[in-house]
Amino acid sequence: MLGCGGGGVGLRYRLTLATGLVECLCFAGVVFGWASLVFVLKTDGYFTDLCVNRTTGPNSTVETDCSGQDEQFSLVFTVTSFMNNFLTLPNGFIFDRFVFFSTTEIQAELGLCCLCVSLSLIALSMLLFPALSFIAVGGILFLITNIQVGNLFGSHRSTIITLYNGAFDSSSAIFLIIKVMYEGGVSLRSSFLILSVCSVIHLLRTFFLMPNTHIPYPLPEGFTYGVSPGKSNSYNVEEIEKTQETGMTSEGEGLAETDDMPLQPDDGQQSEDSGKVASFRSCVQSWFFLWHLVWLSVMQLRHYLFIGTLNPMLNRLADNDSALVSQYTNAFAFTQLCGVLCAPWNGLIMDRHKGKPLAPGETDKEADLRSSSLSLFLTSLQCLLFSICASSPLLPLQYLTFILQVLNRSFLYGGNAAFISMAFPGVHFGKLYGLVMSLSAVVSLLQYPCFALVKGALGGDPFYVNIALTLLTLLAFIHPINIFYHCRKLTNQREDMAGGAAITLAEAKM
Repeated sequence: MLGCGGGGVGLRYRLTLATGLVECLCFAGVVFGWASLVFVLKTDGYFTDLCVNRTTGPNSTVETDCSGQDEQFSLVFTVTSFMNNFLTLPNGFIFDRFVFFSTTEIQAELGLCCLCVSLSLIALSMLLFPALSFIAVGGILFLITNIQVGNLFGSHRSTIITLYNGAFDSSSAIFLIIKVMYEGGVSLRSSFLILSVCSVIHLLRTFFLMPNTHIPYPLPEGFTYGVSPGKSNSYNVEEIEKTQETGMTSEGEGLAETDDMPLQPDDGQQSEDSGKVASFRSCVQSWFFLWHLVWLSVMQLRHYLFIGTLNPMLNRLADNDSALVSQYTNAFAFTQLCGVLCAPWNGLIMDRHKGKPLAPGETDKEADLRSSSLSLFLTSLQCLLFSICASSPLLPLQYLTFILQVLNRSFLYGGNAAFISMAFPGVHFGKLYGLVMSLSAVVSLLQYPCFALVKGALGGDPFYVNIALTLLTLLAFIHPINIFYHCRKLTNQREDMAGGAAITLAEAKM
């Protein structure tokens, strides 16, 4: 039941959920509102030294060419998005050991980076690189730290995880607010100073509404945390984590390992065959991890290139009409607000089997995976449709592109975190989540060469690059298909075993 526990404990759980949602919604993924911010930065004159005047046509018309400025802004976003994902790996290791310290680290990073941006001058435009990178790293730490809150809510775990990822996506609308305030006369520096001051809220939440260690799953009865007059049972968490590390449990349920992926019971419960938790190395070497990495990487690359090049794309389609570009930029930013509403749909798809009786011999782990295959397939299909619309040169069609983009992005990151939490031992979650995000970050670096190719050899027309990326997204369908056949194989094995047992029983009666 949502918010299980006694009155005081249940209230604390709900406060943790609500404040974490606000935290992710207002701070975690703000860098992905880049399209709104770059509009302000261009107006403020950042990197204007890269614009050059060119004489064209028989009448010697002088035109300003700002392709160098666009390329530099694209590089800023490439570096920022890379740092956002790549540093998730070391942060994941920190998270698996010191959740409390990971959370407090966010406060310093967020305040530093906001201050850095607020003090940066047009002459020091290069400060955008470290400033936005620190914002990105601090934001992903918010998300990693809050994902564990889903463990407090039992059968709604996947829904909570995807809800937080949706809030992460919707937080990109913060830069839209900054853009609107800028157009209303509030300077960019003042806006970031306000964000910097607000970071003190996170420190208060860390002490009062977050545990100083991991939230275990399944949740022990009467689990509590934070500053409380009641008795703390944090020692139980330590015992559970020790059990997870060694695999020495007194009871548990499991499923035999297969060649595709050892279906390990969650959070270190025993496997009947191995008697211990799968090692981190075996998880990384599994086919599930490999295809999940491909699934995430190809779709993430498509999203990053779209976000990073949205401003020049809109300028090209709108014939450099500033008012029209601003209108579409605002429309894109407004759609990002819907991420927090779209993401729980994915969680509900993953949790749809909860509360229903399992098939004979089926484990909760297998039921989770079976549900995830549909979610992963729908995410791949959404990305394919989004990529096709983004490839169209029709400006009005981009409204549909914006809708598909936010829907797919909320499914993508929510499904990523939920799948890792259900397919692999919980004790490795931080490391596996960090590793898959870091490796996908390396792939995302391809967005800059793609942008350079469009600006150079393709003369500003991204059609062929868009077609190539659309074909590349077809690789994402391999992952859900692999899971579907894996689950069907396990079902056939159970049916064969049940049939063999029935025959043996019948022979014994004869």
